[in-house]
Amino acid sequence: MKKAYTLLGLGALAAMTGQAQQRPNIIYIMCDDMGYGDLACYGQKYIATPNLDRMATEGMRFTQAYAGSPVSAPSRATLMTGQHSGHTHVRGNKEYWRGKDVPNLYGRNSDFEEGWAGQEPYDVNHKILPEILKENGYTTGMFGKWAGGYEGSASTPDKRGIDEYYGYICQFEAHAYYPNFLNEYSRSRGDKKTHRVTLEENIKYGMPGSDDYLKRPQYSADLIHQKAMAWLDKQTKDQPFLGIFTYTLPHAELQQPNDSLLQAYQNHFCQEHTFRSQVGNRYHGTEQAHAQFAAMITRLDFMVGEIIAKLKAKGMDENTIVIFTSDNGPHEEGGADPTFFNRDGLLKGLKRSTHEGGIRIPFIVRWPGKVAAGEVNDHQLAFYDVLPTFCDVAGIKDFPKAYQRNEKDYYDGISFFNTLTGKDDQQQKHDHLYWEFHETNMMGVRMGDWKLVVKNGNCSLYDLSKDLHEDNDVAKQHPDVVKKMVDIIHKEHTPPTVPEFKVTLPKKQ
Repeated sequence: MKKAYTLLGLGALAAMTGQAQQRPNIIYIMCDDMGYGDLACYGQKYIATPNLDRMATEGMRFTQAYAGSPVSAPSRATLMTGQHSGHTHVRGNKEYWRGKDVPNLYGRNSDFEEGWAGQEPYDVNHKILPEILKENGYTTGMFGKWAGGYEGSASTPDKRGIDEYYGYICQFEAHAYYPNFLNEYSRSRGDKKTHRVTLEENIKYGMPGSDDYLKRPQYSADLIHQKAMAWLDKQTKDQPFLGIFTYTLPHAELQQPNDSLLQAYQNHFCQEHTFRSQVGNRYHGTEQAHAQFAAMITRLDFMVGEIIAKLKAKGMDENTIVIFTSDNGPHEEGGADPTFFNRDGLLKGLKRSTHEGGIRIPFIVRWPGKVAAGEVNDHQLAFYDVLPTFCDVAGIKDFPKAYQRNEKDYYDGISFFNTLTGKDDQQQKHDHLYWEFHETNMMGVRMGDWKLVVKNGNCSLYDLSKDLHEDNDVAKQHPDVVKKMVDIIHKEHTPPTVPEFKVTLPKKQ
C-alpha cells in the first residue's frame, strides 16, 4: 500500500503551533471554446466581461498559457492526468453511443434513449487530479462537462475521486443547451453511481430545429451553475475543497433564455449573422448569432462574479485560489463567427489547430494576499502543469513518488506555484511544450520563442518573438532548430493505445 503524501507549508505550521489552519481551497473554472481574445482584459472590444476583467486586476493574467490540446476531451485529459497529449491515453474526441464504438460521431442522434453515451475513458490505472486531492483530504465537486469516459464505463465521476457531480457525462450531448437529460452523482446522498436525470419540462417539446424547441424551459448552463453554487454554499471553513467547474458556455448551439443579458446585445451589432437549422440537426438556428455569442460570454462572466461573491460572503475569499480559463481556441460551429469578434487577427488558427489560435487560451488566477494583484505574466505553461501546481497549493509534496506506477506512467507537468507567489527567480521552466492531434494530423512544439507546427508530417518553423501570427516559415533558414525540435517529437511521442489517435510524425532530420 502506497504511503500518503507529506503535507508541508500550512499543514506543518498548524501542527507546530497546535492551531487548526485549513489548507487553501481550489476552484478551477474552465469554459468551452473561448478564444484568447474573447475577454475585454485580453483585448475584446465588443463583449462586456466586467467580472473577469476585475478578476484580472485583482490577480494574475497569463499571456502565454496553453490548453493541452486543440479540442475538448484530450485537452481535459491533460488537465486531469498531468500528461501532455503524446503520453495521455485520451488524445481525441472518440465517441461512444448506446454501447457502440462510434468514432467521430457528429450526426443526428436521439438522445432520450437509454444507453451508453460519452467519450474514451481515462486510463483507470493512472491517478488523476481529483483522485489525488480526494485521497489527501479534499472534498471534491465537479459541475459541467466530464468527457473522461462514457456512461457505465470504468471512468465516470463517481469512480474517479469526485464527491458530487452534475452536468454532461457526454460532451456530444453538451452541444445542446436544452437537453433531454443531464447526469448526476452525490456521494453524501448515498448514490451508488452516476445516473441520468431526465429534464421533464424539456422533453415535452421538440428537438433542435423544431418549431417548439425554444419552449424548453430548462437551460443546462443555468442548471449546472445553480448546482455548483449550491455545492459551494455547503462548504465550510474547516474542510478544504476542490471545485472543478467545467461550464459549457460559449460553445456550440447559440441559444439561451431571452433575458436582459441577451436583450442588451440584440440590435447592438451593425453586422449580424444568421444560422439556419433543420429538424435533427444538433444546433438550433438563430437570426442573431453575434448577439447570442456575446451574451453567452457575458452570462459566463456573470456566473464567475457570483462565485467570487459567494466566497467573499462565506469569508473564504482569501483562502481560495480561483483560476479561469478555456479548454481550447475558438470554434465556428452552430453559427459562431470568431473572425468577427477577433478582428485584430492576433493569433492564427482556430479549434483543432496546433497553431497559436487553437491552443493559446486566456488564463487568470486570483488568490488575494498570495497572488500579486494586476500582474501580467508571460510564463509559459500548459494544462498538464495544473496538477502539480494544485498539489503545491495543497501542501502535497513529491506526488509522483506515491502514485507513479513506473517510469512510463508519466506526469509531465511543472508546478508554476513559484510564479504565482512572486518567486519568479525560483520558477522552473519547460524546455518545451508539446501537442499532437489526430483529426487534423497536426503536431506542435514550443521551445522558447521557437514554434514548430507539423501537418501531415511536414514541418513549419516560426519565431514567435517576431511573428506571433505564424506567417513566415523559417524552417529552411534554421535547419538546426528544426532538427532539435523534431528530435523532441520523437522523444515525447508514445504510440497511442487507441488506433484512431494516430498522427504522422515528421522524419528525423
